[in-house]
Amino acid sequence: MGGFFGVSSHKPCVDDLFYGVDYNSHLGTRRAGMVTYNSVENKFCRSIHNIERSYFRTKFEDELSKFVGDSGVAVISDNDPQPIIFNSRLGQFAIVTVAHITNQDQLAQELLDKNHHFAELSSGKINPTELVALLITEGKDFVDGINNVFKKVKGSCSIMLLTPQGIIVARDRLGRTPIVIGKKDGARAASSESTSFPNLDYEIEHYVGPGEIILFNADTFTQLQAPGKEMQICAFLWVYYGFPTSCYEGINVEQVRFNIGHKMGLKDNNEVDCACGIPDSGTGMAIGYAEGKNVPFHRAISKYTPTWPRSFTPSDQARRDLVAKMKLIPNKAMLEGKRVLFCDDSIVRGTQLRDNTKVLYDYGAKEVHMRISCPPLIYGCKYIGFTNSKSDMELITRRIIGEFEGDPSKNLDRYIDHTTPEYQHMVEEIKNRFGLTSLKFNTIDDLIEAIGMPRCKVCTYCFDGKSID
Repeated sequence: MGGFFGVSSHKPCVDDLFYGVDYNSHLGTRRAGMVTYNSVENKFCRSIHNIERSYFRTKFEDELSKFVGDSGVAVISDNDPQPIIFNSRLGQFAIVTVAHITNQDQLAQELLDKNHHFAELSSGKINPTELVALLITEGKDFVDGINNVFKKVKGSCSIMLLTPQGIIVARDRLGRTPIVIGKKDGARAASSESTSFPNLDYEIEHYVGPGEIILFNADTFTQLQAPGKEMQICAFLWVYYGFPTSCYEGINVEQVRFNIGHKMGLKDNNEVDCACGIPDSGTGMAIGYAEGKNVPFHRAISKYTPTWPRSFTPSDQARRDLVAKMKLIPNKAMLEGKRVLFCDDSIVRGTQLRDNTKVLYDYGAKEVHMRISCPPLIYGCKYIGFTNSKSDMELITRRIIGEFEGDPSKNLDRYIDHTTPEYQHMVEEIKNRFGLTSLKFNTIDDLIEAIGMPRCKVCTYCFDGKSID
């Protein structure tokens, strides 16, 4: 995935830009970049760094003095090196994107056939942000060009442009990823995460709608295109991706996780001694569960935050599995002899669940119960690519369905419906395979209720295969 931040100010913008984009660091772990615009000299200043083995701040801190200007954009990315600076017939601009383009090769060939060329490469392939920039330059103006992107890109694409006239933000046509605009005296900013705003003294001014295009600077805010009526915002923003203090569509991440846990706790008939969260995204759910179930919340597992980033940071699956194991440290004093219930965001491949369960028993847990804040994942994400899976067969559910049915794609509707014997059989198999005392997943209806948005506006494709393209 990824996150971006842009700011226009009456003062030098580099500090707000630097700290603002840093608050998006949980969204991406491979590349980071910053660019500012100096209106006096009509000059852009850009820097891009690899952050796979270090944190964003350590790469950029020593070069902040070179970023001169009162406006800038920055990005944390799981994909391509960006920002990219363009000098086109539409004028000069720098671009950052949060995108997952599934028809990238087809679009690249179409542009090559029109005599466009690609100057940037990402891991030996076409840089998707450059591809988006070229699609924009096909338009008669920026709005027309952005709509050209929306029309042609399959997957998702949100865009931020730094121009001499101001910053243009364009949210994905179906709003799969968020953009929020904040304001303070003498400055405006836009971000993927509203968490960027409080410590920089910004107040939320506007949640950008699906397909909406906004031009802003420190003084003005202009809607270039109204939002569309359809929305498919990703449910996993609340389940997993989002930082607890962030809000999307005015709905707080931590509150949703608390709501999920609280309802599961109220309905649960298993007797446990305490509730615990798998850090970080399971913590809010566990606090809610503990209150709903009326049991204490304990920290029986802690995340070693100084050095271990997200579990799927390395490109190699074996390395991801190692990171997933090493970053979580069990506390024997809080586990020994207890019936412990753990809350977590999801089960993808089952690697973490297998390792965590074994360690919990090794450290003296009497029983290990697991509650998952979302329904079972049946389909790999084709819109923002949150699981990093190359195939649906990497999902533990599909492997089990294949074993049961002889075909991993057979009778999927029966395994999606939580009221069927097939669903219960699948969940029981996952529970037994990993030695859990009990295992329960949230339902789609309860997840949507916890989020508090109409179901038609939330993408549930990975759970039920249903979405708007």
